[in-house]
Amino acid sequence: MASFDIVSRTELPEVDNAVQGAMREISTRYDFKGSNCSIERADNALTLKADDDLKLKQVQELLRGYLTRRKVDVGAFEFATPEKATGNSVRQTVTIKQGIERDLAQKIVKEIKGSKLKVQTAIQGDELRVTGKKRDDLQSAIDLVKGLKLTHPLQYLNFRD
Repeated sequence: MASFDIVSRTELPEVDNAVQGAMREISTRYDFKGSNCSIERADNALTLKADDDLKLKQVQELLRGYLTRRKVDVGAFEFATPEKATGNSVRQTVTIKQGIERDLAQKIVKEIKGSKLKVQTAIQGDELRVTGKKRDDLQSAIDLVKGLKLTHPLQYLNFRD
């Protein structure tokens, strides 16, 4: 039986590199001189701090740019609403999504089963395993999932014959 896994993983070392690059640019840019803007990562969350909403928006754009340069999909980041912090500053929490949520996994399974492909799909924790007899059926399943236009970034790993 041939199989492959559908996963959603974000490479945290690449996120760290993007954060460091953005922080380096914040420290050297003229429009950030004298401001108290920063990006910090703790586990699967980033904290953006800025003096006001305009600077926060600039920090977000910088972060998105650096993440894109490091080939990290920005769709894996969920930006929360900004909140007021001490001293008239603004703070925003950005969560890094790891794994496929149960609702999304069930939607993918339903779409694959509805397509009448001769494959079986199993939810295994925060990833999906798709098995089938023919390699062509598995490749059709990958094309089907790619065609769903999901906002959540997915990777297709461990393709085995």
